[in-house]
Amino acid sequence: IPNYIVEEFHKLYHGSLVWKRTSWLGTHIQKCPLDLMIYQEIIYRIKPDVIIETGTLTGGSALFLASILDMINNGKILTIDIVRRENLPVHPRIEYLTDSSTSEKALEVVKANIQKEDVVLVILDSDHSREHVLREMQLYSQFVTAGSYMIVEDTNLNGNPIKPEFGPGPKEAIEIFMAENDGFYVDEAMHKFFLTFNPGGYLKRK
Repeated sequence: IPNYIVEEFHKLYHGSLVWKRTSWLGTHIQKCPLDLMIYQEIIYRIKPDVIIETGTLTGGSALFLASILDMINNGKILTIDIVRRENLPVHPRIEYLTDSSTSEKALEVVKANIQKEDVVLVILDSDHSREHVLREMQLYSQFVTAGSYMIVEDTNLNGNPIKPEFGPGPKEAIEIFMAENDGFYVDEAMHKFFLTFNPGGYLKRK
């Protein structure tokens, strides 16, 4: 499929806002369903013991991840957000932390939740400014185990291909990070459905 067709469909789909009217088990979840399919494939394959998620919002993605972990009977989620919203989903595999993802306290809690032999998956989906995402990548990349992923969400911002007015964001943060780090590579296989809100954002640890 020509790239311009993929980009035009991407803009049409995002502009429809249907992804803002999507839920998982009754909880609002702002994700592209095709990315959720990719997430479950990754989780089944690597069987993470710990998933670190920055950016909780309504807790829909945390609940989705917990549901997949239930199916493989393994793992837990630590989800971090600077704002604690009401009526977040309750699940035994989910732990909520209210703090900035880049604070010393958050990093201490993350470290306390990871054991030496744990397989760790990281999903970054909080403040989407280039500076914040880059800082998150610098801080959280250390926790990602070999063969697992650091997934940087919403790399489609700043004209990639949506919201050209956004300004430097996740995609630009990845460009800086990858120029300075050789421990990760972009897993192009994660683009197999063509539509993804995270183009170039599935970073696999070597």
